[in-house]
This record gives sequence, C-alpha cells and structure tokens, in this order.
Amino acid sequence: MHRLHRRQMLAAMAIGATALAIPGRLLAKEPADMRHFLSEHGLPLGVQLYTVDAMAREDIRGTLRKLSAIGFRSLELAGLHGHTPHDLRAAADEAGLAITSIHLGDALIGRTEADTQKLVEDLGVLGVRDVVLPMFIFPRDVTRGEDEPFGEYLYRAVHSQGADVWERTADLLNERGASLAEHGVKLAYHNHNVEFGPVDDTGRTGWDILMERTDPELVGLEVDLGWVAAAGIDPVDFVTGYAGRVRQAHVKDIYATTKPNFAFRQDPAEVGAGSLDWGRLLPAAYAAGVRQFYVEQEPPFTADRFTSLAKSAAYLGAAPAMQPS
Repeated sequence: MHRLHRRQMLAAMAIGATALAIPGRLLAKEPADMRHFLSEHGLPLGVQLYTVDAMAREDIRGTLRKLSAIGFRSLELAGLHGHTPHDLRAAADEAGLAITSIHLGDALIGRTEADTQKLVEDLGVLGVRDVVLPMFIFPRDVTRGEDEPFGEYLYRAVHSQGADVWERTADLLNERGASLAEHGVKLAYHNHNVEFGPVDDTGRTGWDILMERTDPELVGLEVDLGWVAAAGIDPVDFVTGYAGRVRQAHVKDIYATTKPNFAFRQDPAEVGAGSLDWGRLLPAAYAAGVRQFYVEQEPPFTADRFTSLAKSAAYLGAAPAMQPS
C-alpha cells in the first residue's frame, strides 16, 4: 500500500502544479442512487456536529432536534461544543440521536492516567466508545499572522515543523491508544489533506510517518473522503488500501473546481452535488470496514447550513428532508 500510495502522492503533486480541476478519475460518471445504501446495511446516517458548531453552542437542544428532523440518527461531536457531557447526552436523548464518536484535539485527549480516568468518565456519560484525534499535534509555537486565513496559517505552521510534528503525533496516538484501550475505548486518527504533502527531500509524507509509526492494533482510521479527494487521491483506492483499519468515514463532497493541494483548500459541496463518485465510494468504504458514516461539510456555505445538511441527507436516503425555519 505504501508504494502505491507514494506514487499517488507524486502524481498528485504533478497534477497540483498544472491542473485546473480535480482529475477526471475522481469524478462521478453518472448520478448514483444512494438512497438505500445505509438502510440496506442497517447503518444509521450520522453527522459531524462541527458543521453546525456555532448553532450547537447557542442552542444545543434546538440544533439536535433539527438534525433529527432532517433524518440523522447518530452524532459525532467535535469537542463538547461549550456544554457539559450531561447536557449533551440529555439533548441527544431528547432528539433521538445516539452520540457514537467524539473528536478531541491533542490538548483534550490527555497525557496522564488521571487524564484518562476523567476522559473515560465523560465518555461514559456521553455513551461514546470511539475517540478521534482530528489532526496532528497543534503547532502552538508558530504565531498566526494578522488577518491570515486559518487554513493558510495552519498549513504554514505544520509545514515549518517538518517530520517532527508527525513523529510526535504518531507517538501520542500510540500512547493514548494503549491507555484508552485498557478501558474499552478505541482511538482513531482523522485526516485532512496536509498529511499527503512531502515533509522532506525524499518525498516522504506526514501520512507515511503516521502509518509507519503507529500500531494498527491501537490506532484506527477515520478517513475524511473529501479531504483525500482534495489532495488529488482517488478515495476509493485509498480507503480500500486500509481495509481492516478504517472504521469511520466523513462523507464529504467537493466540487470539481477544487485544485489538488495539501494546504487545507477545497470547494465544498453538498453530498451528491459535487465530484465524488459515491456509487463506487460508499460500497468500497463499507467493504473496507467502515460502519460509522458521518456527513460533514466545510465552509463557506452558499445556503443555510441546515438546508445544506438536509440536501446531503436526502441524497443518502433520509426522508423527509426538512427545510428548517
């Protein structure tokens, strides 16, 4: 897998220098009817709450009721969204949503056994057994420039760290994965597209380091299919290559105007409205071992966020898709 993947990286780099759009091999050949895929496999339609984080912080109960009315049945948190675990669980129960996963950055995932104990207690309240590190160890020693877009800052910051940030991230994943496993909690890593860029003159990537250094028994994968495509990589080939290790996926679409890059850039679309071939991709992800599918969309949005989520949910089989007030 790593040889194939490295060739894909080099190809993506060449494409990124010259192409005006996502390569044709990533585009859907014809519209695919995916309305029954999840239900036929007995899987709930999930959503990553990051997509409506501001709304969740302001009104968690109202936000979760809207998501439930759209047709979502499972929920992945991005931290605690400004609430306590008890309040989140109560709001989810009231809305008929199961909280099945949570993203926790390196500052929240803990370092000590006491940290682990507190985290496990909070997870017990939420009913969660899957924790995801959403990105590399945040480079806090690099200052963000005035008016610098966050994505550009993040890319510059991580790029300045070279291989070191990826090695430290891998070591953290192994250590926390082992600690959480003792309590029956699984840990995974979530990708963006920055992982697939070279970190040294050999062409080695951050992803190469993570895969070489992490223990598959301790660290699973949550593959963000949209970010993989934004790097110029065929997400079908990618997810298939990690069969048995990938358990979760972000169902994210992008427009064909997205130029392959490793710098947190994409042109976001509702699922089914963009360039990804879901007729190939969802079955491939399921065959690889994915059992938790979470819709997520990046900003900027051209419509109300709940309306965009409703469009994605309708494409994936949720009915009826509401038009939120």
